[in-house]
Amino acid sequence: MLIRILAGCLRPCRLRLVPLLLLPVGGLAAAATTLSYQDALDMALRDSPALSSTAAREEAARSAAIPAGALPDPSLTLGIENLPATGTDRFSLDNDFMTMRRIGVMQEFPNRAKREARVEDARAEIGVAEARGRSTRLAVLRTTAIAWIERYTAERQLAQVPALRASNRLFAETVNARLGAGQGTAADALVPRIEAAMIDAQADQLEEQRARAIATLRPLVGEAAEAALEGVPPELPVSRGTLLETLAQHPEFSEFDAMGRVLDARIAAARADRKPDWSLGLSYGQRDRPYGDMVSLELRLGLPVFTRGRQDPVIAARVAERTGLDAEREATEREHAAMIEADLATHERLGRAIGRQRTVLLPLAEDSIALAEAAWAGGRGSLVDLVSARRERIDAGITLIELEGERQALAAKLHYAYAEHPGAQP
Repeated sequence: MLIRILAGCLRPCRLRLVPLLLLPVGGLAAAATTLSYQDALDMALRDSPALSSTAAREEAARSAAIPAGALPDPSLTLGIENLPATGTDRFSLDNDFMTMRRIGVMQEFPNRAKREARVEDARAEIGVAEARGRSTRLAVLRTTAIAWIERYTAERQLAQVPALRASNRLFAETVNARLGAGQGTAADALVPRIEAAMIDAQADQLEEQRARAIATLRPLVGEAAEAALEGVPPELPVSRGTLLETLAQHPEFSEFDAMGRVLDARIAAARADRKPDWSLGLSYGQRDRPYGDMVSLELRLGLPVFTRGRQDPVIAARVAERTGLDAEREATEREHAAMIEADLATHERLGRAIGRQRTVLLPLAEDSIALAEAAWAGGRGSLVDLVSARRERIDAGITLIELEGERQALAAKLHYAYAEHPGAQP
């Protein structure tokens, strides 16, 4: 019975924390700065390479949009006209024929619809880059917040380990005293050692979780990831109504909308290919002195007469892409709505579990200690029962910390995925 109680009290921690590198406690002591929750967010927004990358892409999209509606560069034309190819003056520029040296310039004029479609395409690409930048920004905030909370939770739990080990030592002393007095069996001596090994395994798991959190923070905040934590995580509001209302503002949907505008512009450009482009050229021709120089004006007009095999398939392809994007957006919206409902259910379950732990299980553990102390003082109970009761109280406190950490991390996930407006500051 006692082994079953100990195994239940010392069950492996259920925390699911972000992967990270173990940092020795001495490294924290040597750190000259501290890292609060808000400091971590600010540093991640300022120093994250991912945000620098998205900012560069936004600037590239804006720069690419500047010449989108401009005419193509003019072309320089050079040529020789009426050069004899036979006879005594063949290939000679000095002859009595109408040979003329010509220089000119040619300017192409794409049709208006095509130019307007290019402008809209470029503007929509800016929107795509901006939406991706907002998505990256929220992802950085979300990852930073969750990693900070998980490290904070692991360190709170690690702070309980010395009490566990002290309780184990007292338990071992009690068992040894009973064995010395001729009470119990040889198997009883193994119980404290089993418990000690379980405590060490639990401590190792918490150290790993803490190390993983530090490793996740390091690319976001640099060496400050190893600094001692300061303060507590904020109570981020989680409201079903707010989350569902702001679902449409999720940057991923803004990206879908911008990509839709890109495809609309490309559909318009494909349709504009069915209209003719034209070009205008002006040239000056020089001839021998007996003849006068000449000026030529040339107009060229495209003839898109084979649209069924050229332009129409391209238009159909662009329209199909747009239809596919709309379907993908709808599927993503449904997926996000389902994720919100699932996360809200988990958040509510964790809230109930925390309330139960605080109002039921922790008080019951305190009552168990009081009863065990009274029984031991009255000579009716054993010290083993008292030590077990104290161990259960410590384990209940560790479980409460675990539940609080899970709920805080889930609130941060929801807040920085949906609730915070994409353009708002943390």
